[in-house]
Amino acid sequence: MTAGVAESLLAALRARLGQEWVWTGADAEPFLTDQRRLLHGRALAVVRPADAEEVAAVLRLCRAAGVPVVPQGGNTGLMGGATPDASGQAVLLSLGRLNRVLAVDTDNDTITVQAGCVLANVQEAASQANRLFPLSLGSEGSCTLGGNLSTNAGGTQVLRYGNARDLTLGLEVVTAEGEIWNGLRGLRKDNTGYSLRDLYIGSEGTLGVITAATLKLYPLPAGQDSAFVAFASIESALAFLSLARQRLGAALTAFELIGQAVLALVARHVPEQPQPLPALAQPWYALLETSGDDSGAALLQLAQDALEAGVVADAAVAQSLQQASAFWRLRDEAIGVAQARDGGNVKHDISVPISRVPMFLQNTAQALQALQPGLRPMAFGHLGDGNLHYNVSHDPGQPVARLFELEERIHDLVHAQAHAQGGSISAEHGIGQFKRDALPRFKSPLELALMRRIKQALDPLNLMNPGKVL
Repeated sequence: MTAGVAESLLAALRARLGQEWVWTGADAEPFLTDQRRLLHGRALAVVRPADAEEVAAVLRLCRAAGVPVVPQGGNTGLMGGATPDASGQAVLLSLGRLNRVLAVDTDNDTITVQAGCVLANVQEAASQANRLFPLSLGSEGSCTLGGNLSTNAGGTQVLRYGNARDLTLGLEVVTAEGEIWNGLRGLRKDNTGYSLRDLYIGSEGTLGVITAATLKLYPLPAGQDSAFVAFASIESALAFLSLARQRLGAALTAFELIGQAVLALVARHVPEQPQPLPALAQPWYALLETSGDDSGAALLQLAQDALEAGVVADAAVAQSLQQASAFWRLRDEAIGVAQARDGGNVKHDISVPISRVPMFLQNTAQALQALQPGLRPMAFGHLGDGNLHYNVSHDPGQPVARLFELEERIHDLVHAQAHAQGGSISAEHGIGQFKRDALPRFKSPLELALMRRIKQALDPLNLMNPGKVL
């Protein structure tokens, strides 16, 4: 791109959006580093449109100039999917100003919001209408709905309500050509051809820009209850999950697995965090949540029966909202703090069929010890849907730098073990930049070819978030 083309595009963008919404230099810098501060890109400019029409205008101007566009929401992603490359040739499209709740329909149990709405604000808008929007993530105070949809985010309640895709009825999308597709239909049944909605969800901004969505709402739970349980083996954890599903049905909204090593890390580095059980005597633990009128009594009875049957080694049922909140703070906040204070770790977001979780854990731990004795697996995550955050911490007897010297080999090992069990190398974080080059090892040539055909059809100039996913 010549200097003349760049200046002409900047002038056109400023004329369309207003001088104050086209940022360069120091103003643009906060948008150019990823959430984990591992990537720092450059951009011709950061633009902040106010609505779908302005997004479409930006895409038309960039297309005419042959300039790539990198969409960005709350910039909380972990795979570098919203960070431009180092060339400085792209325009970064920030959707933060598209932050309005457009409609709440309690008769249809839907909410329509713009893509820049912070997830916690969507939850609050639903709550004010006496409804529940159940997508729940650790970053919900800063991540945005458009980013959630672009990566098909999961979170703690997928077991009951599904991923972001399952919670979405309709989309508004600006195509690579700068056309606006209004698919904001609040329909639960619409069998009229290809599901364009599902094509754009999970595409990480490589096919078009999601600017609004119509989402499912649910009744507010009459009550919520939590329990923390301990298991002598991972097989016992799976047996208890099966029993909980049978006994609790749809009332079971979350089932989070936490390894003993993870809780020990929290005890060492976050001592102010109370531990739900007095001793870390068992190798595996789980945090359950139930929702409903009598879910507390049912959960207590389930825990008692499982203790008597020897399926559960120990259990604590929260006796107050404060105690339940402490349970969930451990899962949602303290684990991340403890891992950061411990000196860094190599992160993974994998999924395997639930029945194969024990084999994955066993084989991967053995393979890690063969690679470097002393490496410490830190496994936790959403056992109810087979999604584990399988992080690897350094050998305390080695410098932390040694862990990162092995990082690529650790990634290869963990991904290969997940694939061997019929799993995926990305359950809810997407592909972005960090997993792009690994994808061909685990997708068949035909799958990749089909994905490239879709990309070519919808973005023939390869201007939408280039270098991500494919």
